[in-house]
Amino acid sequence: MTFKVGDQVKWNSHGGEASGKVVRVAQEDGEVSGFTYRATQDDPRYIIEVEGGKQVAHTADALAKA
Repeated sequence: MTFKVGDQVKWNSHGGEASGKVVRVAQEDGEVSGFTYRATQDDPRYIIEVEGGKQVAHTADALAKA
């Protein structure tokens, strides 16, 4: 499954289920909130903004539509 900017998504987190909104689809390596991620055109990372404005990066496999 693929996602686009504006999609509401959810994923399993160590604290339970988390959710947020896709704000960017990264197709190259980068960093969010102090964490480095690897991404390519064939394996993008979805940059998600969670409550409070923090951003996280996840693969499509880790996400589901909220």
